[in-house]
Amino acid sequence: MKSGKVALFVVVFSLSGMSQSWAQREKPILVAAASDLKFALDSLIAAYSSEHSASIEPIYGSSGKLYEQVSNGAPFHLYMSADIRYPELLAENGFAASAIYRYGVGRLVLWSKRRDLDRLGMDAFKQDWVKKIAIANPDHAPYGKRAVETLTYYQLYGDLRDKMVLGENISQAAQFASSGAADLGLIALSLAVAPAMKKFNRSHYLIPEESHSPLIQGAVITRYGADSDIAAAFMAYLQTEKAIAIFREFGFSQPTD
Repeated sequence: MKSGKVALFVVVFSLSGMSQSWAQREKPILVAAASDLKFALDSLIAAYSSEHSASIEPIYGSSGKLYEQVSNGAPFHLYMSADIRYPELLAENGFAASAIYRYGVGRLVLWSKRRDLDRLGMDAFKQDWVKKIAIANPDHAPYGKRAVETLTYYQLYGDLRDKMVLGENISQAAQFASSGAADLGLIALSLAVAPAMKKFNRSHYLIPEESHSPLIQGAVITRYGADSDIAAAFMAYLQTEKAIAIFREFGFSQPTD
């Protein structure tokens, strides 16, 4: 091979290697996240990305469905659940690669596009105009499960069961309420205070915490993400004061015990 061709081969090979290395370096880490985190996590990622070159892609869904995917080997680097029990199960079954971080406590609220609810409170369920009530599917969505607990606590579940419209996750339940497909929605506070809902200028009613089990939420690095420096760095960022302030902005308080 002539020297010119050798040089050309070396350059092409080097560029190819650089391209592959760059692609690997830029490949995003995937975060399986509860859908109540939609606006909070988007804000967290934007804040983190403004200071770091890492690429982070959230995949939103119900905590239970995402738990099943992680358990079956889905390529998620982090898992952020609306119910800490799911990360605990991952750890118990060998699918977690870090300690569990309790990033916040979620709150359930009653919201309607049709009425302000701060004064009506639980009496809203007794209004004649209420024909459909949106909740997340309680079989796999923590907010849906807490909604059923609340209605049972107030002895309303039996009377209202036929009026319920089930969202695949809490974000879809909020969409049903905001579109008018449901008259009331038992949704996450983190969604009610987000711009997409606040634009309707409707007040919400904060469901008393004693009516349901706590919504302690937790994050964990998955076994798939065990060797990812970016996953470890982002997990550490979630525990900083800056990140905690963003969580608070979207209605997540910090666990006290």
